[in-house]
This record gives sequence, structure tokens and C-alpha cells, in this order.
Amino acid sequence: MIPRPGGPGRPGGRSWRPRPRRSAVDFFHVDTVFLRRLYILFFIEHGTRRVHLAGITAHPAGEWVTQQARNLLMALEDHADIVKFLLRDRDSKFTAAFDAVFTAPGVRIIKTPVQAPRANAIAERWISSARRECLDRMLITGERHLRLVLSEYVEHYNVHRPHRTLGQRPPAGRERPLTMSQNVRVLRRDRLAGLIHEYTQVA
Repeated sequence: MIPRPGGPGRPGGRSWRPRPRRSAVDFFHVDTVFLRRLYILFFIEHGTRRVHLAGITAHPAGEWVTQQARNLLMALEDHADIVKFLLRDRDSKFTAAFDAVFTAPGVRIIKTPVQAPRANAIAERWISSARRECLDRMLITGERHLRLVLSEYVEHYNVHRPHRTLGQRPPAGRERPLTMSQNVRVLRRDRLAGLIHEYTQVA
């Protein structure tokens, strides 16, 4: 987890205390060019804004959702214990078995009020970004295509895309801050067939 911006280096020099480490889980859907609806399950860490793509399916049954939760915790391995709270809505696909996957290691499940998407605003904001910057500008042909596209977008989002909340750093952090200098060259890397551009400095 990347520390929240704050402490002596924060504007105004105000101190801060770490907040409980929260994550959120949600679904959204994409319709393919063949009019097939696919559902995307994802998790997002509140403190770092890091996104974890959990799974894509045309049939998001409760058993499938529970298994994706197990897979995610196994993939996180030793980092799974950093999550203390998990925010979710009241979708019937989030079954008691799903909750048990997280409550077993001590995670507290927090349910949002009925029909209140703003209560899960960080997850909703990521859905909006994924649609606006990527999915609404492409024609998706099927599940495999959607998985490839979203995997690349999530990597871009986590590793390169800056966030104001994080002091213009990406969720995965940056080893050294970017600086402007006449002796620095800027290289452009195209992703998703030129839909997204990434810029890096080369001394």
C-alpha cells in the first residue's frame, strides 16, 4: 500500500493519522458488438486507488462471485491482511458465502444503503473513468477481447495514470518524481492501439 499524502510534507504542514484501510467491490457491464452483455467484477483500494480486476463473465452467479473473491485473496497472498473494511452494495450476487470469504480473515463488510451509488463513490468513479477513457471508445467483440483490453487499461491505471488524490502519482507509486529540464527527453508509449498515450522521461 502507498501511504496517503500527508505529514510534514503535506501542504500547510498539517499532521495526519492513518485511516482504516478500506477497499470496495462492485460490478459493471459492457455490451459487445454481438449484443452479448458481459459483467466485470473488480476491487479497488480506497487509500491507493489501486484496482484489481477479479473476473469477467456473462453469468455472474453467486457461486462464481464467491470463487473470484477466493482467487483474489490467494493472489494477494501476504498483502490480503491490509484490508480491514470491504464496502459493497446489496446486490444479491454478493451472497453470505462471499462475505464469509472476507470475514474469516477479519475483514468487516460494510453494505451501502439501497439505491445509493454515491455511497460507493470511489468504485463508481473508476467505472466512469474506465468507460470514458477506454470502453466507450472501442467496440468489444467478446469476453477474451474485453479481458485483454481491461487488463491493459488496469495496468495503465495502476502504474502510470496520475491522481490528484495521490499528489499526481499513480496508484502503484513512482520511484522518482518527474522533473522538467532542458536535458530530459520525453518518450511516448502508445497503448490499446494508440487510444492511450503514456509519457516517460529519459535522461
